[in-house]
Amino acid sequence: MKIRTLSHYLLQDLTIKDRVIHNRIVLAPMAGLGHIALRQLICEFGGFGLLFTGMCSAKAVPHENPDTSLVFKWRKEELECLVCQIFGPDPESMARAAERIEKEGFFGVDLNFGCSVATICKKGCGAALLKNPDLSSKIVKAVRKSVSIPVFVKFRTGWDNNPQFAVDMARRFEDAGADALTFHPRVAPDRRNRPPRWDVIKLVKQAVGIPVFGNGNLFQAEDGVKMIEQTSCQGLSVGRMAVARPWLFAQWTKDFSPGDDIFFTSAMRMTQILLDHYDDHFSVKLFKKFSPYFCANFKFGHHILKKLVRAQTMDDIRTNLDSIFETNPETLSRPNQNLFL
Repeated sequence: MKIRTLSHYLLQDLTIKDRVIHNRIVLAPMAGLGHIALRQLICEFGGFGLLFTGMCSAKAVPHENPDTSLVFKWRKEELECLVCQIFGPDPESMARAAERIEKEGFFGVDLNFGCSVATICKKGCGAALLKNPDLSSKIVKAVRKSVSIPVFVKFRTGWDNNPQFAVDMARRFEDAGADALTFHPRVAPDRRNRPPRWDVIKLVKQAVGIPVFGNGNLFQAEDGVKMIEQTSCQGLSVGRMAVARPWLFAQWTKDFSPGDDIFFTSAMRMTQILLDHYDDHFSVKLFKKFSPYFCANFKFGHHILKKLVRAQTMDDIRTNLDSIFETNPETLSRPNQNLFL
């Protein structure tokens, strides 16, 4: 496959349960980054198949108010392509949350068995559930019984470098009723210290009959081509790079060609969208989470990041952006991995 045919492949229809998406590249489920503002910015460029929310607590979802919630929040126009990501420690709370999600009109629900952050794992959630295959299977089964919308599962290789475990879990999830898998081929303790093992994506894909979205180190179109060629996965799931370059989906599928001012205009647009949805204090907090990924695009990204994180208000951030882009900072074709936290 050549780069010019990547878009042709990604724009093929894909059936997930009884629904069809017309684009096989999706925003990866992430924590703290897939919020309503980032999703809106991505939507303004277009070119994706599905979007995923940030991590929502299954225990909170049944009684959350989207008007006041910081995470369980969406725009009506994105619901038809939006999957709500939930985390929780037991079948009952995950099933109740899924029922609320279906009632609100989401495309699907995503069960997080991949987050390895200590605060999540200590609660018996996220990747901690991979230590208990029977419980994780029961959660999938309970959610499948409670809703008719597509059920996604995001998971990792496990807690040991054992590809067979990932294969076994993929089969378990499919047997329990999962309709699609997002697979990140790293072990849970690995905080991106080593490259993801794409060969394990291939093993997982071969083991199941449901769609598998490959995830991990998709930085350039060449990477997308290689992942599809090496793994035969049915779709691509892009996380950190979609934060760094929200126009990536449009670039890979719509032949979008970003102008020289794309970084400045996108960062400024992000400041406005954040303020449309959150107060100034929380907007600044979210912009600072966005900043390392944005700054990874530049040769002297650490220097730029220091300027941005000094800001106390959104006006400060805008002033700093104006200052930074008075001269055109030198960009990198591949991001600075030291800033991709």
